[in-house]
Amino acid sequence: MRQRKRVVRIGDVSIGGQHPIAVQSMTKTKTADVRSTLMQIRRVQRAGCELIRCAVVNKDDVRALPKIREAIAIPLIADVHFDYRLALGAIGAGVDKIRINPGNIAERWKVEEIIKSARDNDIPIRIGINSGSLPDEVLAKHGRPTVGAIVQTAKQALSVFADNDFTRVVISAKGVDVRDTIQVYQILNGQFDFPLHVGITEAGLVFKGAVRSAVGLGILLYHGIGDTIRVSLTADPVREVVAAYTVLNALGLREHGPILISCPMCGRCDVDMERIASKVDKRLKKYKPALKVAVMGCIVNGPGEARDADFGIACGKGVGAVFAKGKEIRRVKENNLVDTLFEVIDENIDI
Repeated sequence: MRQRKRVVRIGDVSIGGQHPIAVQSMTKTKTADVRSTLMQIRRVQRAGCELIRCAVVNKDDVRALPKIREAIAIPLIADVHFDYRLALGAIGAGVDKIRINPGNIAERWKVEEIIKSARDNDIPIRIGINSGSLPDEVLAKHGRPTVGAIVQTAKQALSVFADNDFTRVVISAKGVDVRDTIQVYQILNGQFDFPLHVGITEAGLVFKGAVRSAVGLGILLYHGIGDTIRVSLTADPVREVVAAYTVLNALGLREHGPILISCPMCGRCDVDMERIASKVDKRLKKYKPALKVAVMGCIVNGPGEARDADFGIACGKGVGAVFAKGKEIRRVKENNLVDTLFEVIDENIDI
């Protein structure tokens, strides 16, 4: 059961409460390069990204923000470290949310200046804690970025917001260690009612990073923890969005695009299963509805899985049956299976 948090509005997207878990990503471009940044944002938006964050490193980045904000259709978040003046500049530039890191913007008066500006401009703030950049005094006490060190950092940061009566807050407390990150979020979830941005920081390259993220996110989301997610990969941000929706789809928390179920293959398989499944997966990318499509390789689970899906293929030796809505529609040779499957899909749905 998802635990209800206070609602925070970011542009036209609301998180917390019973709102859908929002998927976000971060641009990998230099923000001052407006053209490249906009191209990347539009690509992730087409993939389903609902919130996008840009690094604000210098004044050139700040100057680029109004142009970016005006040209995109999803909320823009400014990611600021070290220099509180960049946060003030980004707020003035019209962003929809600010992310600050209490590990490198720690002085109380600087945080209070950011809070005042955010209040005046009616935008929220994410307190974004990373295990790799905790305050020096916290690390001196704990020795390393332990669970206790991360939680202490969050509590210290939140105390400034409480003293300034600012409640439009989102919390993230990401670590590289999956188990520690889960424990941190469990603690924060039990002690605060602010919405949580969850993820595993610096998860890695596409395959291993997606697996590590899926383990951490899956456990948290299954226990009702998390209001917005990012899968942090060393890869194109579109991959992050796809991975995030795959996790949400697997848990039944969001429906977004087709789901492919395919046979892992064994000695009973008499067709080129990997080739067929890869072709189906590639062609499914142009479809928007939340379809369940099964590609199965033998008579053990094939007919049952294919019938249970919206559409499917169950293969025999050099041939296969194409199913739609639980009924066998056609039986064709292996070379015609994929084309026939998509003919059947197109006949039964609106693309």
